[in-house]
Amino acid sequence: MRRRGTAVFGVLVLALLAAVFASLAVGTRTNPPSDVFAMLGGDRTGTAGLIRDLRVPRTLVGLMVGVALGAAGAVAQQITRNPLADPGLVGVTSGAAFAVASGVAVLGLTGPYSAVWFAFAGAAAAGALAYAVGGRGRGGATPAKLALAGVAVSALLDAATGAMVLSDPEALSRYRSWAVGSLTGRDAEQAWQFVPFVAAGLVIALALSGRFNALALGDDVATALGARAGVTRALGGLAVVLLTGAAVAAAGPIVFLGLAVPHIVGAFTGPDARKLIPASALGGAVLLLSADVVGRVVARPTEVEVGVVTAFLGGPFLIALVKTGKLRERTR
Repeated sequence: MRRRGTAVFGVLVLALLAAVFASLAVGTRTNPPSDVFAMLGGDRTGTAGLIRDLRVPRTLVGLMVGVALGAAGAVAQQITRNPLADPGLVGVTSGAAFAVASGVAVLGLTGPYSAVWFAFAGAAAAGALAYAVGGRGRGGATPAKLALAGVAVSALLDAATGAMVLSDPEALSRYRSWAVGSLTGRDAEQAWQFVPFVAAGLVIALALSGRFNALALGDDVATALGARAGVTRALGGLAVVLLTGAAVAAAGPIVFLGLAVPHIVGAFTGPDARKLIPASALGGAVLLLSADVVGRVVARPTEVEVGVVTAFLGGPFLIALVKTGKLRERTR
């Protein structure tokens, strides 16, 4: 099992390196590898300079967003004990989108970095509301109640967001370009601004991975093992808020990736959260960068936004796992 885990991480790292290289080489036109190597060697002239100025920032943002969404999806599935959970299911994505839409409509918000604070506030408020609603009544915050509360909160916020932006044509125009989920036009400064938030979320998630394993056995067993279920879920929710808030602010509400990636990598790593969370982070980056490259190629000289492509890339993988039985094994 240890050799298998090492092999899985080795494959993921190689796939990530290949995705990064493809992201640097492929755009509205495909550049030869020599141009990429020249840029990596410090050349700032000609095509190498264009790669450095345009594709490197986009690749960095894609790398960060993919890591964040992959890890957030894995954590969301752990804290809800729901194998079909993702940040959207617990209301976090919708909360972040609603807050950013409010900033766009009311305050004329334009920059991604200014949006991150709105995204964090909305994600935290929506997650807290879903947890409060799901925690009421007998049995407390059970996985089923959390999932239902998250769906209800998401539906309410999505409706409010739609009503807000549709009533303001100018806000709708600004919001629409962000809400589709895109890496276009991002710069290196924006990428580095979001790194601390993603790093903090990853540290919390990895530190809790052992407790997540105990939580999977049930709240009573987890408490007996010293992992307080309520505290573990609250800290896990904080990690999801940090990861999802940064990703949504940077690239918009990219859907499906947080759901699909943990299942794809979990079919090979197994359910151990200590392996699943870092593997999901790497897998998320691979899938998002690959989706971005595909989006640049299929509609030249224009491109398909990455938020659209992720569903087309992730869907067949998930269907294949269902047909082979690996998804059913992981969800038992």
